[in-house]
Amino acid sequence: MSGFRHVVVFKWVEGTTVSQQEEVAERLRELPGTIPEIRAYSVGLDAGLSEDNADFAVVADFDGEAEFIVYRDHPAHRALIKEYIAPIIASRLAAQYAL
Repeated sequence: MSGFRHVVVFKWVEGTTVSQQEEVAERLRELPGTIPEIRAYSVGLDAGLSEDNADFAVVADFDGEAEFIVYRDHPAHRALIKEYIAPIIASRLAAQYAL
């Protein structure tokens, strides 16, 4: 195994603004500076090119499963979810896999 990837996509509740989504993106982009176990991190709003896509995606790479668990359970990550994501989330899908 040369790494471990976490992919998550969100659909937001109706009425969620671009500004709210950008705030989520900005806050998520701060996590690599707080959680050193993150090897690579990419977040963004859907480009809107295909119908029925999710609204937002996160792709995070780690050295292994243990580092992902640190990220998943990290207080800064959990607080961000509670404060910025939970109030506007309609649905979430995620997958993790070895690279």
